[in-house]
Amino acid sequence: MPKVLITGASSYVGARLYADLRKKFDVTGTYHSTPLFPELVKLDVTNSGEVQETVFRLKPDFVVHVAANPSAKWCEENPTLAKKLNEDGTQNVVDAANRIHAKVIYMSSVAAKKPSSLYGKTKGEGEKIAVQTKAGYVILRPSLIIGFSPNTVNDRAYNRLLKNIMEKTPAVYDTSWKFRPTWIGHISEIIEKVIDRNITGETIPILVPTLKSRFDIAKDLLTAFGIQAAPKDLNDTTPADSEDLDKLRQLDLPQYTYPEILEKIIRETKDYLQSIRS
Repeated sequence: MPKVLITGASSYVGARLYADLRKKFDVTGTYHSTPLFPELVKLDVTNSGEVQETVFRLKPDFVVHVAANPSAKWCEENPTLAKKLNEDGTQNVVDAANRIHAKVIYMSSVAAKKPSSLYGKTKGEGEKIAVQTKAGYVILRPSLIIGFSPNTVNDRAYNRLLKNIMEKTPAVYDTSWKFRPTWIGHISEIIEKVIDRNITGETIPILVPTLKSRFDIAKDLLTAFGIQAAPKDLNDTTPADSEDLDKLRQLDLPQYTYPEILEKIIRETKDYLQSIRS
């Protein structure tokens, strides 16, 4: 059974990957400040010595590097820290992986392809670092990520929607920015296939073919729970991504339409609400 190390396993994305992948692989997760699961290992990815010691001790076959700050606003306000975490942290992980000949699966973003923000630039630099992995690498490029995660508290798009549902509060969401969303469970499925089939040297976009706005998603999800969503044009001129989704077909990887991921997100949201009420 392959040994997998997930950095940032307490984060919104990392927690879902940890919960999904440990059903099939021998998975260890790390956290920086607050362990979402009691068995997680404390790790500061910006500390080269800590990363070297942890990776050498655990000797994973794959390192899924999630630990980063995904907030474009935070990155703009903290450029030095953003580069230290998103770039230097990635270098530390790759250096440690190279020491034990582990493969790296790097969680990037569609923002890395044509970066218009510091966040996108740091993820682009992270991609350049990831390809230095000697045993093999895969770069994953999701868009705005939605879907249930065991981390329901981080300020992420889905968690804001979940709060609207739980508090039964109407919400106002932007109509201007158009993007192709990513279901968080799709990321887990892609990583599982990458590990099972030992896919290397690929950059894989993980998103649906259809352009949507935050309002579209809010309306479609909240309506299923009897909550109203109101539109507001915030004049967000961020361009849509230009990823070629044919890569998923070429690699025979799971593909989804928007209605398919919406159905899955509604289902997992209902399951979560039922679990906390029972």
